This record gives sequence, structure tokens and C-alpha cells, in this order.
Amino acid sequence: MVSVALKAPIETPPKRSFRAQMHLAREDAIVSAVNRLLAEKGFDAMTVDEVAAEVGIAKASLYKHFPSKEDLAAAAMVRVMDRARAFLDQLQDAPAGTRPIDQLKAVARWTMEVQLAGEMPSLPSENSTLRTALTTNKAYVDGLMDVSDRLGAWITASQADGSLNRTLPPIAVLYTLFARACDPVLGFLKGSGQYTNEQIIDMVLSTCFDGLQSR
Repeated sequence: MVSVALKAPIETPPKRSFRAQMHLAREDAIVSAVNRLLAEKGFDAMTVDEVAAEVGIAKASLYKHFPSKEDLAAAAMVRVMDRARAFLDQLQDAPAGTRPIDQLKAVARWTMEVQLAGEMPSLPSENSTLRTALTTNKAYVDGLMDVSDRLGAWITASQADGSLNRTLPPIAVLYTLFARACDPVLGFLKGSGQYTNEQIIDMVLSTCFDGLQSR
């Protein structure tokens, strides 16, 4: 008797209604506007009225999607985190023999490119309501943990092969890399008008990974 393996039918995802598609499109427009305003003005200066005006909707309609300014900022951070995870996916597909330190440098470079392009939200470090919105946002927390774990693996591998200082706690290196996303040096150097974005990134990468001491 010949047994025939039956394949389970492939389920197609249910088609979204036009109303649902419009809802998602509006949310996407809102998050895009928030991301631009946070990068340009920062959290404290950004207002919900500005976001609504940028999208072209009433503030009451905006609140149907995001109940607070803090939730708007959290949504923008989730989007950036998703972009970071997609970039890390690309790095993990790098050719065999790629050094972990080169992957870390690529992450730092990408982070600074995003900031210099005006696409990195600027959030205050001291704000309890914003911190609560971020720490209770599952998509953000899951993304942050995933990014931290992957960077942490490259950090420990780089310390093991001698590419990074073994005496530094890995968490200190991780936070140093995260700090490149909000490094004011980038803005200062760009504002001077003396350097291209590429030159600025190369200089900051050098100070970050090579230090300031003469070799």
C-alpha cells in the first residue's frame, strides 16, 4: 500500500476591508509625521496639534488611533526598532568570515546615517510618563530585547577575539552603541558646514571604536 502524504491547504490571510485599510494607512501617516517631528523638534517641543495638522486630521480623530503624546512617541520608536531589526537581519546574512566587530561598526554607521537623515526620534531621558509608555509597549520592548541580544552576542564575540577591550562590561559597550542614535556631536559637526555626512560618520566611528589616544 502506498501512503500519500496530504498537504495541509495553504491558508490565505483574510482580506482587510476598505475601512480597515484606510485605518492602517492613516496610522502609518500619523507615525511618519511623529517620526519627522520628533527628529526635528524633540518630544518636549512636539505637540499633538502639530501632528494632527501635519496629517490633515482633527485632533479628536488622532486620539482614536493613539490616546496620548507618549503613545505617539512609542509608536515612532517601534517603527525605528523594526527598521533596526531588518538591518540586523541583513548583517546576519553577511558572508562567512565577516568579523563581529565589523558588524558592530556597520550598526553604528547605520544608526548615525538615520540620525543625520533626520529620521531618528529625539526623546528625553528623564520623563516618567514617556518611560511608562515605552516599557508597557510590548512591540517596543520585544524589539529592544531582540536588538540588545543580537548586539550583545557580537560584543562578546569581539571581546573574545580581541577586537574589543575585554575589561569593559559588555553592557557598557552596548549602551555606547545605543548612544550613537542620539549623539549631539553629529549635529554639531553637521552644523559647522565643514564636513560631509560620510566624513562625520567616519570621525565619530573612529572615536567610538579607536578612542582618542594617538596610535
